[in-house]
Amino acid sequence: MKDSPGIGDKFRQYRFEVSHLTVLLVVLMAFQVFVAFIHKSSVERVLERTQVWYQQDAAERLANLTAISLELLLEAKRQNRNLSELEIRKTVQDFNIIFSQHTLQQNVQDICVLLNRNGRLVRIDNGQSLFSAMYREHEPAGETPVLPGEEGALFRTVAAKLESEEQTQTIVEGGESFHVFVPFVPRGEFVGALYLNSSLDLSSISNAMIANYDETVLTFSSLILFGLLAMYYISSYTLKQRDKALTQLFEEQKQHLADQINHQKEAYFTRRIYHTHHKAEKIMGYIKEDLGNLTASSLGEVKQRVNKYASFIARAIYDMKWYDPPVQSVRGPLFTAQVNDIIRFLVDHVFLRLSRYNASIRFELDLDPSVPAVEVNEFVIWEILEPLIQNGIDHSGTDKVLISLSSSYHPTGKVTRVVIRDSGKGIPAELLQVAPDGRQMLFVEGVTQGLGDKEHSGYGCFIAYQIATARCGWTIAAHNHERGGAEIVITIPHA
Repeated sequence: MKDSPGIGDKFRQYRFEVSHLTVLLVVLMAFQVFVAFIHKSSVERVLERTQVWYQQDAAERLANLTAISLELLLEAKRQNRNLSELEIRKTVQDFNIIFSQHTLQQNVQDICVLLNRNGRLVRIDNGQSLFSAMYREHEPAGETPVLPGEEGALFRTVAAKLESEEQTQTIVEGGESFHVFVPFVPRGEFVGALYLNSSLDLSSISNAMIANYDETVLTFSSLILFGLLAMYYISSYTLKQRDKALTQLFEEQKQHLADQINHQKEAYFTRRIYHTHHKAEKIMGYIKEDLGNLTASSLGEVKQRVNKYASFIARAIYDMKWYDPPVQSVRGPLFTAQVNDIIRFLVDHVFLRLSRYNASIRFELDLDPSVPAVEVNEFVIWEILEPLIQNGIDHSGTDKVLISLSSSYHPTGKVTRVVIRDSGKGIPAELLQVAPDGRQMLFVEGVTQGLGDKEHSGYGCFIAYQIATARCGWTIAAHNHERGGAEIVITIPHA
């Protein structure tokens, strides 16, 4: 059972480049700035809420303390008691001390007692006025009973709640100014409220804490930044060294691959030269035989035949000069070749000249006279057809074989099809399979059906396929005929 890849193996299959590290560094720094900004905003909100809570609590405590002090002092001096002049002055002085002590504090802007007197709101901010209002039940001379100020308007908004609940009410203005109303209940009777306006400024403390936080964040971010930069430098240097080593390895592999390809080309070229030399050697034997049997009556026929033989040998020698000959030497408007004539010549003057095949090999031709000429060198066509026909003879697997050659022109598709069929045992199934490069295994270099000269077999069909497809633009397909035997179809397109 195959072990499943681990986490390390999964990560090792990915390559991190300098650009990846750069993006990672930028993202981390952006996250750090974003987190610092969010944290700073949260701290500022906490400080602001804490400051508001503390200011309100301090103002309410001070107002409650003042109201309680005044109520206790009034409780100590009963209303129906006859006070001497000295006691009156002493009481007024105590009231003034309570009012003045709180107004001396920096954060207290205003402090007074608001009383309802016969439907009018009276402001009392000194001891004499408070004594007159509470003990003599009349407004002191020289005081202004009508209260048109801001505290009067604010008091009217909370008056009903003060009287019904008798709890401290605070109105916050702008987050800095606190208007505190404490129910004023001397001797258990609600008569008004103690008003205190406090503006406690804690911005210096908040600013100091924010500045300290900024300094901490800056230091922390700088350390992270320097750490990331150090990691970035080390990682980028390592990646550069790795890329340099990979580049050198790639160049070595490239050179090795180029050498290997050149070696394969040279090996293939050498085998192709040997294969062509073998064909040329056979044709030279025909030339010698024709020259030895030359008579006056056969001079014209032999001359024409020897001329074609010589042209084929010249083409074979020309192919020995080039691994990949120029296109203009293979096809073009300068060439006009009749496929039917080439097939007849190969059958009559190449294959039927072999005396050892005369009794066992028969040829059957079915050539369409409407097949048009092709703009391909006729000896290149010879190099394509001859090994395919020879392959049908060599690998038929029977003592007697019938080679059927047919051609047909299809004007609708503007193509000519040449079919080479034998009456042998057919092509093995493994040779009809398609190789990774798209060709059938029969046309792969070095693949043979296992008959004939094994040392040099397997190149005829390969060379024919290479010339037909790569140089002429034709297509070749092989299959087994339904009535037995192998069948090779060559498709030739026309312009």
